[in-house]
Amino acid sequence: MKVNHCPVEELIWSKSFVMERERYDGADIAHIIRALGDRLDWPRLLRRFETHWHVLLSHLILFDFIYPAERSVIPGWLIRDLLQRLEAEQARPLSRNHVCRGTLLSRSQYRTDVEDLGYQDARQPPFGSMTAEETAQWNAATDGSTLQKTTNASLSNARRPRV
Repeated sequence: MKVNHCPVEELIWSKSFVMERERYDGADIAHIIRALGDRLDWPRLLRRFETHWHVLLSHLILFDFIYPAERSVIPGWLIRDLLQRLEAEQARPLSRNHVCRGTLLSRSQYRTDVEDLGYQDARQPPFGSMTAEETAQWNAATDGSTLQKTTNASLSNARRPRV
């Protein structure tokens, strides 16, 4: 039977943004890189992360920590590129945007930053594409509230944060 499957680079990208208290997919990413790193389309993966390249770099650093003898499966040019981006970013003045991008990684663990500390939610414009209603629905799924029961179907169709 012919079956369509997700490219492994897309799998890594989607798992990279799962960092909930009760679920973290970083080990899956490390295992995928260990098993398939020499066959990955690294330029495609880098393009997929776009402006969120920090997340990719964090997973690559963790991979190097977890499997120090396997670091050769990650191309040197990629690590150099990402570290140069980080160095260049550190040299620039601090951003004036009071934004919390943690909400792209966890819908529950950074809510206090947005709700109580005044940070802008990176899932919403001008940074992301989710509406306030979609964000509320997405957050309600972690609350166990009655809204969760009424919106489960719409949550599966709601736009995920554009990352």
